Amino acid sequence: MNVFGVGLPEMAVIGAVALLVFGPKRLPELGRTLGKTLKGFQSASKEFEREINKAMADPEQLPASDVEAPNTKSSND
Repeated sequence: MNVFGVGLPEMAVIGAVALLVFGPKRLPELGRTLGKTLKGFQSASKEFEREINKAMADPEQLPASDVEAPNTKSSND
């Protein structure tokens, strides 16, 4: 098992240090918070990827604020 280049022995050491630092009562709470945070990042990155793919698929449809108004000044004025 290799997650982000960290093997099982390294994960065990990290877990033991976290248990010593935070204690057994607070550790599950921190795990839940970390899981919710990672899930939020994952959903935000999927939404961002969807928007990028949609913009690349149809570059002709720009929002009205992105389209420049034509120059209405004549050169004779």
